[in-house]
Amino acid sequence: MIDIPDITGLVLAGGRGTRMGGADKGLQTFHGQPLAQHALARLQPQVGGLMLNANRHLADYAALGAPYGAAVWPDDLADYAGPLAGFLAGLAHCSTPWLLTVPCDTPLFPLDLVARLAAAAARDGSDIAMATAPQDDGSGGLRLRPQPVFSLLRADLLASLQRFTQGGGRKIQAWAMAQR
Repeated sequence: MIDIPDITGLVLAGGRGTRMGGADKGLQTFHGQPLAQHALARLQPQVGGLMLNANRHLADYAALGAPYGAAVWPDDLADYAGPLAGFLAGLAHCSTPWLLTVPCDTPLFPLDLVARLAAAAARDGSDIAMATAPQDDGSGGLRLRPQPVFSLLRADLLASLQRFTQGGGRKIQAWAMAQR
């Protein structure tokens, strides 16, 4: 069993926003509030502590995170290296045995996301549990597709992820498949 106090939540808001014309996604509003604020509020009751990963507008993110006690950590990898750079920043600053990651631009993730991922990790003895979502398989059926930015991972995977990214790896699933 994985207890809530043993999990730190990380909201990933460190991207370039290329598909949004360079806009900082986490600061774009949804129902009158920044996307990152929605993610923080939804994640806060599910975890023991919170962090934000951002690379721009750090003061704005710090203000969003302040009511939740969430520190803001930028990537250590250069050039907006993708979500794994956010994972690295989170793992480097995680003080609990587990880190849960969510993207800033999906504000309506399940209210029981952490409980479901924690149950799966505990049941299977996994180092990583990753969310899935149904997707049309092209023949009228559905298949489950991994959603790797929604992951629960052991904090002691930091060294493994550092080795992977130092070797040029940038795909979450490629790294995750090498773990338990």
